[in-house]
Amino acid sequence: MHETPHGTAHEKSREQSHQQSREATGHVPWADRAWAAVLERTGQTAAEVGPRFPLYADPETGTWKTTSRGSWTGGFWAGLLWLRALASGAPQDRSAAAACTRRLAHWIDQDTATRGLIFWYGTGLAAGPGGDGLAAGLRERAARSCLAAYEPERQLVPWGEAFGGPGMLARVDAVPGLVPLLAGLGAEGERAAYGHLTRHLTLSRSENPPRPAWQAGPDDGWTPCAEPAPGWSRTTPWLLLGLADGLHCLADGIGSRAAGALWEAAGQLTAPRLAPADRITAPRLAPAAPLTAPPLAPAARFTVLLPSPAAPLVPPAQEDQPSGPLDTSAAAIESVALLKLAALARATGRGSEADRLTARARQILHRLCTGHLTARGALTDGCYDAARALAPRHELIWGDFFLAVGLALLTGRMAPFAT
Repeated sequence: MHETPHGTAHEKSREQSHQQSREATGHVPWADRAWAAVLERTGQTAAEVGPRFPLYADPETGTWKTTSRGSWTGGFWAGLLWLRALASGAPQDRSAAAACTRRLAHWIDQDTATRGLIFWYGTGLAAGPGGDGLAAGLRERAARSCLAAYEPERQLVPWGEAFGGPGMLARVDAVPGLVPLLAGLGAEGERAAYGHLTRHLTLSRSENPPRPAWQAGPDDGWTPCAEPAPGWSRTTPWLLLGLADGLHCLADGIGSRAAGALWEAAGQLTAPRLAPADRITAPRLAPAAPLTAPPLAPAARFTVLLPSPAAPLVPPAQEDQPSGPLDTSAAAIESVALLKLAALARATGRGSEADRLTARARQILHRLCTGHLTARGALTDGCYDAARALAPRHELIWGDFFLAVGLALLTGRMAPFAT
């Protein structure tokens, strides 16, 4: 799989980063075996669910709970099918992946910021290495619809009301996917992507641990939401993933100060996950035409987080409940984010930092593959919603997807920003 060229000033360094990443990973037999098992499981799942979308599977029987339209996770299933199609080269696998991507069209104009997850991960491999023109068109239509929903005064695409509840929310799971989706629309899209990313970073990092959800209040103020609660397993992984994609896709449009602030945020979010000597720093970057950062309310300015004990490779679903269910899906997301950040660090001449980020990602993936991946290729011990005891130890479709992407990146099968 290869990334579609963008023709930017950073193209050469990104390709060099991809080559260096392949060279750095070396031969990883356990990852090769896990990759094959996950793709085999994808085929089994496709045979079971037909035109429906898998959501989560029983850890004992492997039977999937499915939805007719995919909910917020539909793009991950389409992405998995494209991973299989690109790996196998089989026409029938490609047809199945393309058909699944087309079924995402229902969500183009739905009022939800999870369209970033749906359409970036559901079309990235299709429109890029897959060369699917229909998927590329679908992605552009979805991106323009999301851009139309952007609120300039709040500087974000609101969470939306498609799944019920108040719509004017800022949630960390609205960051990944939506940032690169918006950024692909030129200068206006880049400004929206940057505003969306920095708004969520500012709000979430105003508390320690980061708070994943906020509701808009009067006078540009924000009120913390009780759910998801601080300490939610996917808070930092989602933010890191959005940060990595933002640093990549906004590199030509933000000034050195803005890029440095994003790297600083990445450093603070990864600090609890790395030994003190391994922590990342902002690179020295040449000035570029700056994007405008969002105005920050006094109560929502960046704060420096205090160091905490090293985060476990596989976190509990809720940080304050260490004996509760784990969340392997959060670990899989983190591994992909770290490998993307490693590629960026390597491209800016910080090979030692890239190696340390890769090392943690490799440790995470090894733990997932040796401790939580079944013989049939199912990543178990994912937690959909701990507060509601919904699928607390299950196979989750996005967990499978990010595990597959992490393995593809680690073994050099995929370029870091192909999806």
